[in-house]
Amino acid sequence: MTETHVTVQPEGRPTPGADPATPGEASAPEKRKISAGRNLPVAIAVGVSLGAVIVLILVFAPHVWILLASAAIGIAQWEVVKRFRQSGVDLELWPMLIGGQAIMWLSWPWGTKGVLLAFVATVVVCLVWRLLHHGPSAPGPTQFTRDSSVTVFILAWIPLLASFGAMLVLPTNHGPQRVAALIILVVCSDVGGYASGVLFGRHPMVPAISPKKSWEGFAGSLVVGTVGAVLVLQFLFDVQPLWGLLLGPVVVFTATLGDLLESQVKRDLGIKDMGTLLPGHGGIMDRLDSLLPSAVVVWTVLSALLHS
Repeated sequence: MTETHVTVQPEGRPTPGADPATPGEASAPEKRKISAGRNLPVAIAVGVSLGAVIVLILVFAPHVWILLASAAIGIAQWEVVKRFRQSGVDLELWPMLIGGQAIMWLSWPWGTKGVLLAFVATVVVCLVWRLLHHGPSAPGPTQFTRDSSVTVFILAWIPLLASFGAMLVLPTNHGPQRVAALIILVVCSDVGGYASGVLFGRHPMVPAISPKKSWEGFAGSLVVGTVGAVLVLQFLFDVQPLWGLLLGPVVVFTATLGDLLESQVKRDLGIKDMGTLLPGHGGIMDRLDSLLPSAVVVWTVLSALLHS
């Protein structure tokens, strides 16, 4: 979700270059400066281009969505592993990348069973690899518990959650529409939060994690996200639109949670973005943060409503 930064001129301090207030005069009104925090024209151009590619795939070759999602997840894993390794965490890149692709691709023939099997197998392989990759007679690894915990966290955070987004396209019943629903709902949450935050953002939501996120932005996300969910269910699936009153707020919550989760990870690592591949956005992971947990919700709700 887009963050909106609110900067407040400290009360009682004169603005540089201005005359100090004389005794008895009311102090100048509190000044606020609101900025989007990114190059908006570039970000919009990149976002529209990515959206156009996804639309073409869903219309003309829906199952290519799995290839696109798997490629994006591979790059995102590479970005995150690289950042953790730069901070001193010893992670095994290739077992994680190969296992991540297995988690994604085994969802095609075997669904959630394939995802679970690939996830467990990848965790086991990565743990054994980390334990013995220097050879059985070499000194044992240091910080094994820390590094193993981060390994499991990354595998669960990125490919495991993303596999639900990949599986959205598999049912013969409205497969491409399900993928479109996920993207539309997260975009609605993002756009609503951005616009409301820019116009009205005054109260930080969780300043210890993300100082740029405001409660006003979250309220905008709820309004636009809920309206988007009602319209999506009505026009893409012909489902009772009142279900959108449930789906919309839940997706807004998970999208916000995903954004906050990545913000905390970046704060721990002392970085601004996970990567630089997408101008105006950062890295691939910086665009997937809200989609990943939301994919689980959309997959679950649509599977129940559409009975498959």
